[in-house]
Amino acid sequence: MHIGIDVGGTNTDAVLVEGRRVLAECKATTTADVTTGIIDAVGGLRHAFAPASITAVMIGTTHFVNAVVEGRGLARTAAVRLGLPATAALPPFVDWPGELREAIGGHAYLCHGGHEYDGRVISPLREDELRAVAADLAEKDVRSVAISSVFSLVSSEFERRAAEILTAEVPGLLVSFSHEIGRLGLLERENATIINAALRALAEQIADGLSESLTAQGIDAPLYLSQNDGTLMDLEYARCYPVATFSSGPTNSMRGGAFLAGSDDCAVIDVGGTTTDIGVLHNGFPREASSEVIISGVRTNFRMPDVRSIGLGGGSVIRQHPDVQIGPDSVGFRLARRALVFGGDTLTVTDVAVAAGLADIGDRSLVEKLDRTLVRSVLDHVGDRIAAQVDRMRTSPAPMPVVLVGGGSVLVPDEIKGVRPPHHAFAGAVGAAIAQVGGEVDRVFTMEPARRDEVLDAARQEAVDRAVAAGADAGSVRIVEIEEIPLAYLPGNASRVRARAVGDLLLGH
Repeated sequence: MHIGIDVGGTNTDAVLVEGRRVLAECKATTTADVTTGIIDAVGGLRHAFAPASITAVMIGTTHFVNAVVEGRGLARTAAVRLGLPATAALPPFVDWPGELREAIGGHAYLCHGGHEYDGRVISPLREDELRAVAADLAEKDVRSVAISSVFSLVSSEFERRAAEILTAEVPGLLVSFSHEIGRLGLLERENATIINAALRALAEQIADGLSESLTAQGIDAPLYLSQNDGTLMDLEYARCYPVATFSSGPTNSMRGGAFLAGSDDCAVIDVGGTTTDIGVLHNGFPREASSEVIISGVRTNFRMPDVRSIGLGGGSVIRQHPDVQIGPDSVGFRLARRALVFGGDTLTVTDVAVAAGLADIGDRSLVEKLDRTLVRSVLDHVGDRIAAQVDRMRTSPAPMPVVLVGGGSVLVPDEIKGVRPPHHAFAGAVGAAIAQVGGEVDRVFTMEPARRDEVLDAARQEAVDRAVAAGADAGSVRIVEIEEIPLAYLPGNASRVRARAVGDLLLGH
């Protein structure tokens, strides 16, 4: 049996899953420290299992993305770029918001190194430069560093050698490599690596806290965190790559909704307490964002799902003057104290849903006197906003199955004909519980016409090998995506090849 946990802005959900069956479910209020909410949610399942029967626990958490958005808990971080004499015109942090850069120190160093797209060296690595950087890092008490090299996806040699030099001079230095985190595009890949490096110390604390929360429930099972692409990583991997969890919440809801509805190709609308997330799945996985992804004002290019999120949920605050305005602010996990139906003083979308007879929580008598015109106006506004976002996600006029999930899915208008499957309010936790293990290749290959099939086969095999190395059962691994993009602006027959493989978790790995 598996336990899946989804930490949302308002609620923390937990489900007990065996095979394809959901055996038990529990919804608890998300707490400020998050960990307490997890303990409460898992505690609500204790009647349905013996601790020894749990073989794995999967968690989708908002710990790390919230830390970046709020600028808290971030380590003093340096960016070391290998590329001189090229790239000097746009140094590290060039496009960062000032407050976020200041929060992590914003130390930047440009050194020689880097490769061309075909593996040729731009300039040799200079060890004396890196030792000087290490001395400055030690003096400034910087404990985490992001190393990026031009075209490191083609050759990671210089990034790894630079790390060896820096850690030899500064023992205990935490290192993040751009070739392990981002994709093609130096600035975006570097930015993603810097964010990851800034979260490394926090990741250590959170990993320990999550382990302790399970131990407190008597559970001694492997703990996995959900990644942005709907696959899993173990706790040790999460300590090194916390940035990979940023969009795990919406991704879990998408996959969980599709799983519960028995559909691999569909649109999923998840209406939660704080946001409404809309995504499209193909082969059971969310469609990936094809362009850069903005994280707290910073451009990045690591794996993220193409999900539209709007500040609209059950906890969204409603204002009536001068016109009706819904959100984007939300009472969040304070819903049970702030909403009118719970005796609070804040009008929320949940209050309107109860007044309209769409939901039955709290004390309905407290909202019976809400103006009917206001109730109708709010429901119409909510429906119009959701319908507009669904239309923007379409890539063709062809009919597309729609799955409705989340506790606020009762707000979705009838015009959007969707299926609301059993356990729909716990889709995020179900998505975590059924998550698989993945491996991906994304780099530039020289694609000679006579060797095209050979190169694509090599990319597929590398993706499979990475999935197995990450903990997938080799017999269950399959290729779910292969993409070849000719790069006309580069000399020769250069093509960007992306291959992605997934497989079931091999327990005991």
